[in-house]
Amino acid sequence: MRVFTREQFHELVWSKPMTALAKEFFLSDVALHKICRKHDVPTPPPGWWAKKQAGKNVTVTRLPKLKTGVSERIAIAAGELRREPELMSVAREQARVIASSAIVEGGEVPAVVARTIAALRKAKAGPTGLVSSEGKLIRCEVAPASLERLEAAVGRIWAAAQQGFTLKTREKDVCFSGADQEIGFGIAETVRRTKHELTEKEQAEQQRYERKREREIRSGNWSASWFDRPRFPEWDYLPTGQLAFEFEHAYVAGAPRRTFRDGKVQRVEDMAADIAVGLAVLAAAKTQARLEREEAQLQAEQQRRLREQAARAKHVEERRTAGLDQILGEMQRVEQLTGLLEKVRVDASAHERVREFRRLIEEALERSQARLSNDALEERFAASQLFGDDDDYGFRPPYY
Repeated sequence: MRVFTREQFHELVWSKPMTALAKEFFLSDVALHKICRKHDVPTPPPGWWAKKQAGKNVTVTRLPKLKTGVSERIAIAAGELRREPELMSVAREQARVIASSAIVEGGEVPAVVARTIAALRKAKAGPTGLVSSEGKLIRCEVAPASLERLEAAVGRIWAAAQQGFTLKTREKDVCFSGADQEIGFGIAETVRRTKHELTEKEQAEQQRYERKREREIRSGNWSASWFDRPRFPEWDYLPTGQLAFEFEHAYVAGAPRRTFRDGKVQRVEDMAADIAVGLAVLAAAKTQARLEREEAQLQAEQQRRLREQAARAKHVEERRTAGLDQILGEMQRVEQLTGLLEKVRVDASAHERVREFRRLIEEALERSQARLSNDALEERFAASQLFGDDDDYGFRPPYY
């Protein structure tokens, strides 16, 4: 993040074209004009640079006096060189314009911040020398000596982020809520680990044990005090005073920045504008991921419906074909019975068994023809739910 006074920014704007300056800040010239208007910094009118290059006389519009509600300082949050989805890039630029009002003091903060600091002051430091907050508080883990700085840092971050976001208390922590998203976060102090060196007191304790052990060994008692040997920590932990602000991990495209650490010069509280921009970008990334999931689910559902429609159509076709084949089989039987009836003729000399056989053929033919009448077919098709709106009877959607 780069911070300018209005006077410095006014000189910068009139020192080079806005398009060139916007590229240096990784901003669009539209966003840069918005920042200037927000801070009441006049910009060169159209054609001003062309006249200057042509050697014509041009005048620089003087910087007006500071108005009430206008910030004296202008912060330009860090930009990104890599390509991002449009939703994220738009959110980043809008957030950078909003965050251009540099935050000097955090001002009034939500009650949860005060509750968190109070809980940390009462907490007992752990083996690493840090105190931590639990429950419906901001997730923090810092050394007691860093509490004042932590309070100031949280205040500045909150002041920068509250334009569009609020702090929301959840069951186990506190998160930023805004842009239809909830973003968890935490602040932790780094710890340096070194090999533990025995103190004078520990050395004396170790020497007493060794002398006692030697006496027992000389007396033939090899294990009497073995379990009484002093135990000392293997490592020493020293809080470094360096803080790191981190957003919750989110599986999103574009891998937006999640961690902001103290550097050689810049500290977390000075990155409030960058953190506010990161918050807006991460929220946009989560929204982008949600939209992509919804689109993927929509596509999957559409494909599922198409597969189901195809399977249903195949099921109907198979049932209709089976019904048709059955009718064709019965018609073939009618033709066969008719042909057989013509061949089996009876007269006065015909035998009784032949007469009985012909009667059987006639009865079978009559039944088969009756089954193929329109009324009989309608009744059969209704019973088997064929050749109507219920052709998909018995269909079971496939599960993929």
